[in-house]
Amino acid sequence: MKPKRIVLNVIALGVFAFAVFPVYWMVLTAFKPTKDIQAETPSFFPANITFSHFGTAVNADGFWLFWRNSAFVAITGVLLALVVACLAAFAVARLKWKGRQAFIVMVFVAQMTPWEALLIPMYVIARDTDMLDKLPMLTLIYFMMTLPFTIVTLRGFLNAIPADLEEAAQVDGCNQFQAFRRIVFPLLAPGLLSTSLFGFITAWNEFAFANLLIIKEQDQRTLPVWLSSFSNTFGTDWGATMAAATLFMLPVLLIFLVLQGRVTSGVAAGAVKG
Repeated sequence: MKPKRIVLNVIALGVFAFAVFPVYWMVLTAFKPTKDIQAETPSFFPANITFSHFGTAVNADGFWLFWRNSAFVAITGVLLALVVACLAAFAVARLKWKGRQAFIVMVFVAQMTPWEALLIPMYVIARDTDMLDKLPMLTLIYFMMTLPFTIVTLRGFLNAIPADLEEAAQVDGCNQFQAFRRIVFPLLAPGLLSTSLFGFITAWNEFAFANLLIIKEQDQRTLPVWLSSFSNTFGTDWGATMAAATLFMLPVLLIFLVLQGRVTSGVAAGAVKG
């Protein structure tokens, strides 16, 4: 192996370790007994394993309620984004209309805009429309956050599907909508899965808007907001805190492992044919 290749591999391994170590430490702490967590000398490998911290986290007041809230706003926002983005991507990739290029530029600008800059405007809109402390407002925000990325990715994926397939279906008697539904839509499955997964991760992990817009109605909080106050509720019970964080990470990890092959092919197809 060439020295340059060895150096690059070592650097890549170092970056990987740097990125993964906080996650490893979180999971390790979740399984450590309390006495090992509070020990003066930290141990990087578990001498003893306990599941009691997970029981504490799951039985904590509000865990399942806030889990359902997070699942509702994330799944609903992503599904809305998929429906709208699928139609918008088809219009951009297949149809010729005035203002098409300007629309594409606007989508890219929206994709590049930092959402933190919109915290105050979104708060003002929610306050003036009486939508504070309501999950539908969070759902709409997550829909807007995931929509530009979904349009861009599905557009690239549609460009990778030959238009001749739709034309052949129309020759056989299908109208444009039927050709899209029967021919193009099934071929979009990897793209839909990849965009929905990344959109779900964005909405599932989002903290700033959920913390800002849910003020009085504590039952409307999402899991990230609840998790931020979990250590205060349980004092120094870091084992339960890390167990709750591990459970929070678990759904996204499981979905990614199940859909890994399709997600990879969908991202690649959407990136190559921009």
